[in-house]
Amino acid sequence: MKITNPLSTVLLIALGFSGAACSPVAPWQRGTLAKASMALEPHPMQRAFREHSYGSREAASGSSAASGGGCGCY
Repeated sequence: MKITNPLSTVLLIALGFSGAACSPVAPWQRGTLAKASMALEPHPMQRAFREHSYGSREAASGSSAASGGGCGCY
């Protein structure tokens, strides 16, 4: 099979690498992957407390992406 299009070559190589990246996880490795540090939100209680204190200070709710409190203390 002769491939003349360079884009096809790149796509075939990318497909080969992506297929090689998938591998099953052994049962004895699942404990390592299930650690709290591997979670999307490793400390959900801490986040809830932070959002609660932010909402109490600002008297608002919603996004917590803003920096700085209304009193300038954050």
